[in-house]
Amino acid sequence: MRKIATRFGLLSTWCGTPDFLDAERFFGRLLLASDDAGAELGFGGTLRRGSLTHLGDLFVLPERQSSGVGRALLTDLLGHDEPRMTFASSDPRAVALYVRHGLFPWTPLLYLKGPTAGLPKREVRPAGADDITALDAEASGGARHATLAWYAGLPGVAIYATDGGYAALRRTDDEVTVGPAGGNTPQECANAVLGALAVSPARNARIAVPGTHPLVGILLAAGWRIADMDTLMGDDASRGLVHPDRYIPNPDIG
Repeated sequence: MRKIATRFGLLSTWCGTPDFLDAERFFGRLLLASDDAGAELGFGGTLRRGSLTHLGDLFVLPERQSSGVGRALLTDLLGHDEPRMTFASSDPRAVALYVRHGLFPWTPLLYLKGPTAGLPKREVRPAGADDITALDAEASGGARHATLAWYAGLPGVAIYATDGGYAALRRTDDEVTVGPAGGNTPQECANAVLGALAVSPARNARIAVPGTHPLVGILLAAGWRIADMDTLMGDDASRGLVHPDRYIPNPDIG
């Protein structure tokens, strides 16, 4: 699976293992598709937040796309009636595939990059997984203490909190990846992220922001740029659980 992930550039921000594939293996499901000769064709992975299933990965080798591999993986991974969501790539075929499995577009998911300096400053304090589990569950759609504790224990990860929000940062070289982050309100979530970035020693950051979140305007006004874009998709059951106006997912673990 890491061979396929490397081919798609999915591990470029991870320095060795453990990585997000381990998270899917530990806290969700990770499936490898292969042909009759045993050659790898693609893989899919999910993570759980309470009753919510987040499809984190669905990648099929380019030469085997449009052959039913992705459809077979999705049927196995999402073939149930519990709440489900994912980040669909800009490939129209991906969006159509997810719609056929009952997931519908909600809002753009903007991958922003920019400097940590020059942003509004907010006060935060160091925190741990125990401190943020309840708030994360309310904003993200379900409880996942074990996943948060695992992530908090990775090298370079730091968690910060305010009275009404939290933000996790993972540093790789001179860049930090933001998320997950959340808050009781959209502004509380934004304040936690801004405070975490203010105390980070890294000069640059990357973040996946739903289009309805107030951080979109704040970061773009500060000179950040949109590096890529996905579509946040979910089924009807997940719509009342996940709050994209006050939740910042982690790009790799949702």
